Amino acid sequence: MAITLTEPAATHIHSFLTKRGQGLGIRLGVTTTGCSGMAYRMEYVDDIDQEDMIFEERGIKIWIDPRSLTYLDGTEIDYVRDGLKEGFKFHNPKERDQCGCGESFRV
Repeated sequence: MAITLTEPAATHIHSFLTKRGQGLGIRLGVTTTGCSGMAYRMEYVDDIDQEDMIFEERGIKIWIDPRSLTYLDGTEIDYVRDGLKEGFKFHNPKERDQCGCGESFRV
């Protein structure tokens, strides 16, 4: 089981954590929402949940709850710029479909 970060994603996460001045890393998960059923959730980790799995990639610690890991295993997180838009992009090999707006996905 693995979650990976590209260099641009790791750089941005590190920058965000540094500007924030606190945080142990990020927590990655999925929530039920949107027209396709699931959406990615990313947040800062200030408190450790003992049930979470911990991955470390490029110096960044990533916490994932066991339920979400089923859907996220093998996912690569990238940070991309496309014209005036920029943000995190999830490359999930388990993803079968996305909604038209790209906010939710189906596995």
